[in-house]
Amino acid sequence: MRRDVQFKSQGEACRGWLYTPPEGVPPFATVVMGGGWCYVKEIVMPHYAEYILRAGLAVLLFDYRRLGSSDGLPRQHLNPWDQIEDYKNAISFLETQPEIDVQRIGIWGISYAGGHVLIVGATDPRVRCIASNIPVVDGYQNMRRVHGERRFPELLRIINEDRRRRYLNPEDREYLPMSAPEPDRTLCSWPFPDVYEIFDHIKRKEAPLHEHRNTVESVELLLSYSVSSFLDRLLSTPTLMIVAENDDKTLWDLQIHAFNQIPSPEKKLCILPDITHMSLYSNPSHLQIAGQEAGQWFRKHLMATHLKAAPATSG
Repeated sequence: MRRDVQFKSQGEACRGWLYTPPEGVPPFATVVMGGGWCYVKEIVMPHYAEYILRAGLAVLLFDYRRLGSSDGLPRQHLNPWDQIEDYKNAISFLETQPEIDVQRIGIWGISYAGGHVLIVGATDPRVRCIASNIPVVDGYQNMRRVHGERRFPELLRIINEDRRRRYLNPEDREYLPMSAPEPDRTLCSWPFPDVYEIFDHIKRKEAPLHEHRNTVESVELLLSYSVSSFLDRLLSTPTLMIVAENDDKTLWDLQIHAFNQIPSPEKKLCILPDITHMSLYSNPSHLQIAGQEAGQWFRKHLMATHLKAAPATSG
């Protein structure tokens, strides 16, 4: 059911796992899955991907360049536009695989990748269906709000110092912790103790390649990141957005505003009450709810049309 795969993205190797469902006949409808502010494979599988497999679809999980098992330097550098390109090259890789139905490709993303899939779906006509989970939709507003009026100017100062350093020596990279146990004392990208605690647990139990840091430039790039100019291109692509009620990490009010900008009549907003951003990484029952929602969405939009068309084709 699973095989290791790799593909090139702008000359560098992205590595992943390609799963095919235990039942059914190829070529299979397939969902491409990427991570958020981290690498993906052990973090997403077997949690979310298994629900998509159960729905009868194949799954490609892959790590972005510079993260996890994939190549690329500097390590732990998150360039959202490179990650979007990695998604598109993952689709191009699937087009070379005989067991994959390239007319039935969906994309799934969580957190940062929840925003990426909206952009990929808006700009790549090969995408037939989207599931966006707790997405980052406006990096500037996100960082300004989570850091607050006291720490946000400090963050901007660190970013400017890093830019001056890189001008003098492009190889001189400064890093920030992804999060910290006491974010009031330690400047970090995502200043929440539970982010540190949950990813520390995930690293020890499931994801040994996780590094809990990122380049300062990653945060600078996040400040220029927004999905808003792409949303009106989603005219007919079925789009599911899963939002956690009171998400204070990627800001559920901004997510709902973004959802309302999508013109496609084939869209669904799923608000999960009493569920937080980080519980969708750590609580099995919450993972199940979001995973089943995505599995049913992809089955409806990537499988139902195929199943309805089958009798006419066979006749």
